[in-house]
Amino acid sequence: MTKGRTVATAMIGATALLLSLMHTADAAQCGSSAAGFEGWKREFSAEVQGKGIGQAAIAALMQTNYASATIAADRSQHSFSLSLDQFLAKRGATTIVARGRSLKQSQAAMFASIEQRYGVPPGPLIAIWGMETGFGSQRGNQNMLSSIATLAYDCRRPEFFTDQLYAALKLVDRGVLSGSTRGSMHGEVGQTQFMPKNILAYGTGNLDVAANALSSTANFLKAHGWRAGAGYQPGEPNFAAIEAWNAAGVYQKAIALMGRQIDQGGAAAAR
Repeated sequence: MTKGRTVATAMIGATALLLSLMHTADAAQCGSSAAGFEGWKREFSAEVQGKGIGQAAIAALMQTNYASATIAADRSQHSFSLSLDQFLAKRGATTIVARGRSLKQSQAAMFASIEQRYGVPPGPLIAIWGMETGFGSQRGNQNMLSSIATLAYDCRRPEFFTDQLYAALKLVDRGVLSGSTRGSMHGEVGQTQFMPKNILAYGTGNLDVAANALSSTANFLKAHGWRAGAGYQPGEPNFAAIEAWNAAGVYQKAIALMGRQIDQGGAAAAR
């Protein structure tokens, strides 16, 4: 390599480092308490103004409050460390399976339409529906935007939730969500608890409507490799799509088990 090319390469590297430092300096800084949240909102709002986020969404962001309950919940997710049998008992698997079988029959036309379009049978969809919200009865009562903004500001997982916050603001701009939308502790909304990025990518309508939420869930699973007619138990082809839905191994196994029981029938709701 010539000396000129060496110098040029060094200059390019130095320029890249400078740009990186400038970007870091400009980025809104995370925090671990409510003290810096208002300042973070101002900094973050200034950032997103140049990234296609409209004034309505920015105004909604500026109205958010630090969600202490969300932080507390984020620090205490103990149920995912339970054994499968303990997890099934805690989540009410017997009730979910029994109600799920009834819904599979009473809503047969809806589930047949979803399976024809996406290849996903009723069992795992119903299991997710029951697990996430008790079939729509427990969708959460937290301010969605405040929850996600708080988690984007918090230093524990800012990158993940910053992406979710951008998505949420886009949805507010589009009128899909609003600053008053209610959801669960981490900002999940609708009957099967979609995060904003998944609403953008896979949502098929108002997720407070069961048919739309279930279609959206099937759309998610299909996009993550679900193959019509293939098995969905651990070790079978479609289990990977269930793994994509939730990262907790005990949750994944519970969905597969309950889904099979709903699809196949039978008396037992546990292994």
